Amino acid sequence: MIIAPIVIYSLCMLTALTCAWLLLQAYIKTRYRLLFWCSVFFCIAAMNNVFLVLDKVVFPDVDLMVYRYAVALTGLMILLPALILEKEV
Repeated sequence: MIIAPIVIYSLCMLTALTCAWLLLQAYIKTRYRLLFWCSVFFCIAAMNNVFLVLDKVVFPDVDLMVYRYAVALTGLMILLPALILEKEV
């Protein structure tokens, strides 16, 4: 059954994109920078789910784990300084 993983990974990607969109909408209204950086993180998390589908479903013989981890690390490297440096108003 290859359809179940595709559905699960796709739902995870859609959830991450929905979170990114909602955070970006809140950022546009409030101009609170942490919302922007969180939306960027969730966009990268959605891209990580795309790599997960490619790794596990499309190319099961090719190991793309390094690329998936690199994308996840990039997202965390963007979010972590934003969490540390953002001041509470």
